[in-house]
Amino acid sequence: MKYIKPLAYCVLAILWVTLIFSTVNAYAGSTQSNTSGSNTAIEGGYTGGATTYESGSTSTSTSTNSSTSNIKSSPPTAAAPSFSAQSQDVCATGASVGMQTFGLGLSGGKTFRDMNCERIKLAKVLYDFGMKVGSVALLCQDERVFEAMINAGTPCPIDGQIGKNAMAIWKKYDFERPDYKTYVKRMKKRNKIDKSIHIQELKIIESESDK
Repeated sequence: MKYIKPLAYCVLAILWVTLIFSTVNAYAGSTQSNTSGSNTAIEGGYTGGATTYESGSTSTSTSTNSSTSNIKSSPPTAAAPSFSAQSQDVCATGASVGMQTFGLGLSGGKTFRDMNCERIKLAKVLYDFGMKVGSVALLCQDERVFEAMINAGTPCPIDGQIGKNAMAIWKKYDFERPDYKTYVKRMKKRNKIDKSIHIQELKIIESESDK
């Protein structure tokens, strides 16, 4: 009896070891086959299960978005400044200009003296003060007035002289005339005409003397 219990323990130990090694899980290998027109079976580490997908079904989705934006807007207008010369005692005119680009805007203005307006106003003031000769002399600084006075036989005053005495001075110092350039051109044309006339007269005289 004393050998029966140890023997029983040995048998139980052997059975226990055998049971441990005999209960290891076995997993089937994973296989995947793709055949056109047939079913595709996917099997894995599952027990008693399989998932089947039917072939021949295709889903394709393509999305392309392209956006281009090119916006050009007109630039604001450059405002040219205004100049007011609407006064009885102001002889000036105003001019202004403005330019605008996409990156820069410029504007500006300027006043210009009206010399003829100033001459007329000064001559009027002199006349109002009783200085009639001085008023005429001032107006004669304009070549149009000067030529008109010569043509009228009342030459403009010069060096305190009027009438014939003034005319003699103007002929002697003709470069001081306000219309000097126009006067020189006119005199050249007159001299050319006078020479041609003189030549014709000489020819007439010679032809008459030959007779």
